[in-house]
Amino acid sequence: MLNEYFIPSYEINPMTIAVIAQQNKFGERTTFVYEDTEEYIVDYSPSKVIDHACKYFGSSLKGRQEGTKDICGITHKAPISIDPASGMYFFPTTSPTSSKCSWIAHSHIDKVKKASNSLSEVIFKNGKRLLFDVSYGSLMNQVQRTAQFRYLLDNRISFLRLQHKPAEYVAEPSPKAPLQSSELFSEWKD
Repeated sequence: MLNEYFIPSYEINPMTIAVIAQQNKFGERTTFVYEDTEEYIVDYSPSKVIDHACKYFGSSLKGRQEGTKDICGITHKAPISIDPASGMYFFPTTSPTSSKCSWIAHSHIDKVKKASNSLSEVIFKNGKRLLFDVSYGSLMNQVQRTAQFRYLLDNRISFLRLQHKPAEYVAEPSPKAPLQSSELFSEWKD
């Protein structure tokens, strides 16, 4: 059984599988964050949690969305890379400006199933199952667009690493004879 904790803020990490917009028992909008083995309730909206994570890694949600547009032309419901080095790619279920928008970690998805005409079920690699008020076609489109974006960004990063490989430095022996240990600090004695 998963433990549920209330925390005022949350930091996205590679174990985060989804950041979900939900209503609590009082009808108030709240955010549930699911990790592999833990669940958290957070005071901020899902898109605010995602924006905070982007800022932690040196950008913002808007900046990441603009980067996605530049890389693959996606402008609406754009998938983002919070941190490509750790494989944190997320996509929104609706417009990020909507209070109903949730975010799903691409790398944690095992399967997507059609639950009804307007509901989809995401089965995560840890066995967790979540229902989303999004059609199967729309959700699968988001999964595929995220995969394409991820492929293009990872290729860019790999290309840059190959192009700008640091020069290898080899230590050359000094033309002088090696110093004796008594000579090493002789200058400092004066």
